[in-house]
Amino acid sequence: MQRDSRKDWGEDPTDTALRRTILALMPSEHDLFPSRAAAVRRKLSEKARQVRPLLKALLALPFEGEEGSSLTLALSQLRDLYEHERRSLPRDVNIGFAPRWAVLMESPDRQRALRAFEAATLFALRKALRNGSAWIGHSLAFRRRNEILIPDTEWTAHHRRYYEQLGLPMHASGYTPQLLANLEAGLASLAEAVEAEAVLVDDQGIHLKALEAEETPPLLETTKSELFKAVGVTQLPELIMAIDHETRFSWRLLGRAPVTEAELLLVYAALLAHGTELNAASVALMIPGLTEQAIADAMRLLEDEGPLREANELVVQFLHRHEVVKMWGEGTLASSDAMSLEASRYLWNARVDPRRRTYAIGIYSHVLDQWGIIYDQPLVLHQRQAGAAIEGVVRQTAAANVERLAVDTHGYTDFGMAIGKLLGLDLCPRLSHLRDRRLHVPRGLSVPAVLAPVVEPDVSLSQVEAGWDQLIRVAASIEGGWTSAVLALTRFGAASRADPIHKAGSALGKLLRTLFLCDFMSNEVFRREVLRILNHGESVHTLQRAIHFGSIAAARGRRREELVAISGSLTLLANVVMAWITQRIQQVLDEWHHAGIRRVEPEILRHIAPVHVQDINFRGVMQFPLARYRGRLIPAMSSRERQGTNGDVPQ
Repeated sequence: MQRDSRKDWGEDPTDTALRRTILALMPSEHDLFPSRAAAVRRKLSEKARQVRPLLKALLALPFEGEEGSSLTLALSQLRDLYEHERRSLPRDVNIGFAPRWAVLMESPDRQRALRAFEAATLFALRKALRNGSAWIGHSLAFRRRNEILIPDTEWTAHHRRYYEQLGLPMHASGYTPQLLANLEAGLASLAEAVEAEAVLVDDQGIHLKALEAEETPPLLETTKSELFKAVGVTQLPELIMAIDHETRFSWRLLGRAPVTEAELLLVYAALLAHGTELNAASVALMIPGLTEQAIADAMRLLEDEGPLREANELVVQFLHRHEVVKMWGEGTLASSDAMSLEASRYLWNARVDPRRRTYAIGIYSHVLDQWGIIYDQPLVLHQRQAGAAIEGVVRQTAAANVERLAVDTHGYTDFGMAIGKLLGLDLCPRLSHLRDRRLHVPRGLSVPAVLAPVVEPDVSLSQVEAGWDQLIRVAASIEGGWTSAVLALTRFGAASRADPIHKAGSALGKLLRTLFLCDFMSNEVFRREVLRILNHGESVHTLQRAIHFGSIAAARGRRREELVAISGSLTLLANVVMAWITQRIQQVLDEWHHAGIRRVEPEILRHIAPVHVQDINFRGVMQFPLARYRGRLIPAMSSRERQGTNGDVPQ
């Protein structure tokens, strides 16, 4: 007969009663942890075979820290234990650097205690390197935290000038009143949307209705089909040389004008070897007349980031010179996102992409609303991308002025949102789990009653005021090139929660996030705009995968210079394709207009993007039409030919 367990718990059992009953049924010997974090710490303390060799290698480096640092002492103690080949943890070892690991490090089993001490030290070292409390004197990436910012003497003497360059007041009290006024207006707009039942608010959070599909013009598909039929079919070599003829990007890659056809072909071959899944040997088979060694030598030329960046800028600026791009956007909105590029599992910087379930490296791209990738950078997957998002906007020179940047959840942090705003950039994040998001406001701010269930009055303006000056110092250091946004946001990110700079940035970022969410949820037009530009980025990723659909071999991508060349070359090829399609679209539109055949309405052109790759052949034997473009791309050779025709003897 089945027993009715409700007799033990009652009709509505509480959590406590349920847990007590479950524990009574469990065996007497079991591992029961107070939290998941405690269980993880226990498991990590059993990974000595992985942790110990790594620590021994790390201890060979000259780590430094603040005077009296408990982590520095722990590293010294570990060196001594390894030198004396101790297999157990002495009782007199100082374990104050990791209080949460104390239970494991005080275990009667001193061998297990040593394993816990090693794992705790490794985690503490990781956190210290991220927040800058531990450093290596000769390292560029892991320097002392103050060394990545404007020097103290420079900041003290000229901080007013930096405030003026950023257009910011000297004190937070001159900045927050207007922000709070905008926040009150945003909350009022959101309350109106709730009352109109466009947004639902309850004790569970905020709920947005799914956007209805946007109506498309009735002639869109017909026009698109006729337009791309007129654009025509092309081969990748033809496409590359056509855009090179317009921009001479090969000159920037080579550093001068090529003097022979072979030299020009080597530039193209190196670009293809880096920007596709092909290697030097494969490209040599596809381009007759070039040797594998010559292509490999040319590939090393592209490992310099500067020429690739300049070549991409030339192509994007050519793309934006066409009238049709004005139908696609204003050039002030962009999106950024990472694309995983499959790689060998034996690359040290490869990580498993959770979506594709393969090892990969990340290519982080910034796409303008007028199309074109304005900035690219390689990165390691599974890391916060807010720094990379800000870095791309600050460093790019292809677009005149990017005011707003749409990102996904990985490209957002509260601190990053504050830094972006201080640099003149509005981050527009598409946050996951929107119903779990709360609206953070300062204490005492007037909040509409309908929003009370989702409002958290937990923002301290005094924290913003206390850390304002140093927060502006961080922003000015990024803007002035003293450090990168990626490094700055790593130093002042989650690993620096107790730091006044992090507290000030996070508090300000929460206010800005609340203001953004009010606009995002109450303004349907704005929400569609953000989602549309994020879709632009996904479309560009599809184009990039058509160009590079294979995997990065273990022989490549080991050095950062190689990753920069892979990322920049793939970006350049994608930009070349978009520029060629844009040029052909403009030519077809002009031909139709002048011939009086038809006039395409702007509403239709807005839905036509230059990422149509179905009519482009990216593979096969590559025949570059050198004769057609030689005069502009190899002027020295054309000059010699003219001299030969005139009967002159070439010099």
